[in-house]
Amino acid sequence: MQPVRLFDAVRVQQPYRAAIDAAITAVLDSGCFVLGPAVADFEASFAQYCGVAHGIGVGNGSDALELALRALDVGVGSSVVTVANAGGYATSAIRACGGEPVYVDIDPDTLLVDCSALSAALSRRPAALIVTHLYGQLAPITRIVADCAARGVPVIEDCAQAHGAARGGRRAGSFGDVGCFSFYPTKNLGALGDAGALVTDDAELAARLRALRQYGWTRKYVNQLAHGRNSRLDELQAALLSIKLPQLDDDNQRRREIVRRYDAGIRHPEIWPLLGRGGGDDVGHLYVLRCARRSALQAHLSSRGIDSDVHYPQPDHLQPAWRAALPRSLPATEAAAAEVLSLPCHPALTDEELARVIDAVNSFH
Repeated sequence: MQPVRLFDAVRVQQPYRAAIDAAITAVLDSGCFVLGPAVADFEASFAQYCGVAHGIGVGNGSDALELALRALDVGVGSSVVTVANAGGYATSAIRACGGEPVYVDIDPDTLLVDCSALSAALSRRPAALIVTHLYGQLAPITRIVADCAARGVPVIEDCAQAHGAARGGRRAGSFGDVGCFSFYPTKNLGALGDAGALVTDDAELAARLRALRQYGWTRKYVNQLAHGRNSRLDELQAALLSIKLPQLDDDNQRRREIVRRYDAGIRHPEIWPLLGRGGGDDVGHLYVLRCARRSALQAHLSSRGIDSDVHYPQPDHLQPAWRAALPRSLPATEAAAAEVLSLPCHPALTDEELARVIDAVNSFH
């Protein structure tokens, strides 16, 4: 029996293969490979999709986070509030700017930021907040943006796992000052390599971001802004993303159906799903459950030919490179890191494979 992959890159790309081949040929024939018409077209289309005025293509999602911080003048000694259960990407960006992460704990039901803990952290007026929309779920973003606005704290949305997620008709990336996206191949909108983008309604911020992604240039060879870098979305990736963008909503709908099927089908006294999902508004980037005997469950699934993974096993504040000088307790974050497990969840997953996964989970003992 064929294994059920956590993410099947070949099958996910197959519907686009002919169009991708044609797009590659068109870019090669154009002779324009960096910051050309394909990038401009995708930036405009993606910004429109997100419901904002400006899109800025960059090299990857991590660069998007760092450039967003730098565009907001986060630098050495700045404090930036974030969570510690999202893989370290926000922490890496904050540290790269010379800032100091201020971690708040998470809601144990959703694994998203705990708004009560966040409110206390915001009262100390940090330089910025990075709010992570995790596993395809939107954080309680309307409340968060209102709280930050009242305190003058800019909001960076980390939307790397939430392409197309929405609340009240507004999509991820359109609520805060700036939204950051990764197009890593496993994302809901994935490139064929590294790629990323930022979106914003702020024209001045967009101009700063465009300069910072290319050395800080305001015109060629004139470095007007400090801390610029070379982080440009290339023409090939932009052309491929433009092919896939019109299908994103349909792919997200399939992911939602997979999440609903898992929620309805998994019935096991030692295994429980996340609670409080956003129904039709979230997008099911990963299907994450919790189990106190995670290693045993993972071995059981592997014996049945089913992939799984842990997103994420080590909280940022306990990472060797970032371990705080003074111990900090994030009990909900630490408990989740010991129990979370991700099951296959991608638009190419068949109903038969889905049933196999559910049966395997329920047969764990």
